[in-house]
Amino acid sequence: MPQTLGTDCHPAATADELAAHYAVRRRVFVDEQRIFPGSDRDARDDDPRTIHVVAYAGHAVGGAVRLYPLDGAGRRWQGDRLAVLPQHRARGLGAPLVRYAVKTAAEHGGLVMVAHIQLRNVGYFQHLGWHRDGEVEIYAGLPHQPMAIDLRT
Repeated sequence: MPQTLGTDCHPAATADELAAHYAVRRRVFVDEQRIFPGSDRDARDDDPRTIHVVAYAGHAVGGAVRLYPLDGAGRRWQGDRLAVLPQHRARGLGAPLVRYAVKTAAEHGGLVMVAHIQLRNVGYFQHLGWHRDGEVEIYAGLPHQPMAIDLRT
């Protein structure tokens, strides 16, 4: 697995970091994968409970993920829009982003985190401690595997 020395993951703290977060997502989900036409932003992005995370590759934002509680008590969280720019994928930014999202949800009182995982990435998430959580379903127009991770361990 590639080294991720110096990887810094944290919630977007400035307008520039938030813009970089959205730019990474747009490049991956709109331009590269063509999952969304025009923009991948939705109402979750405007919810004040949503945490927009950036990951730095050196001095530039190279990855992003967002997470948010699914219930009022904040016990069940969802992670989504995990994106790493192509030129930074070999640096292994994905795993630190996933681990940071899991740690953050747990620190906010979460008991479980769920995600809809593109089928080609299921093994990667299993390697990070996630498990299948139901049957394959269509999410954002593509087959995805619901997955979950226990935040209490």
